[in-house]
Amino acid sequence: MFNEILQSTMAFISNPYVVIIFLTLLPFLELRASIPYGILATDIPWFQVFLLASITNIILGPLLYFFVDKIIHIFFFIKPFERWYHKKLEKMQKKAEPMIKRYGILGLALFIAIPLPGSGVYSGSLIAYIFNLGHKRFLIATIIGILIAAIAVTAITLTVDAGTMAARLFLKTV
Repeated sequence: MFNEILQSTMAFISNPYVVIIFLTLLPFLELRASIPYGILATDIPWFQVFLLASITNIILGPLLYFFVDKIIHIFFFIKPFERWYHKKLEKMQKKAEPMIKRYGILGLALFIAIPLPGSGVYSGSLIAYIFNLGHKRFLIATIIGILIAAIAVTAITLTVDAGTMAARLFLKTV
């Protein structure tokens, strides 16, 4: 019985689709890690990797916004958490305020799209909450930002992969 559970768990964890979803759900990684993994380390076609990572990241956005808006306040009885949260909010506000004030939803979309640490859907949900953008505007910004990021990461990964294959081919013939 235990071995069967262990084997089915290991099969589930080693499924490349599950790994792509898991990487996409991780803060600071999101689709910036899952797309290169899916394209370079699995046999899944690149467009399926693109769709799976993008859809997972898009679904994550509203869930995070709901969490920040409705649930996170429950944890404020833990004072170190509350201090960390407010410090994080201040940092995000300073970082994103010029972009949001100047470009609005497009500014948030670009912030989400930038493939740098501290940007992405997790930070975007905090920023949308800070600037009171609302669910609909945040969802629009999330979809635009994620699609920009997914296209950029996919294009870079495919270019690197093609360059690596060409280099291998060239080195084998020399």
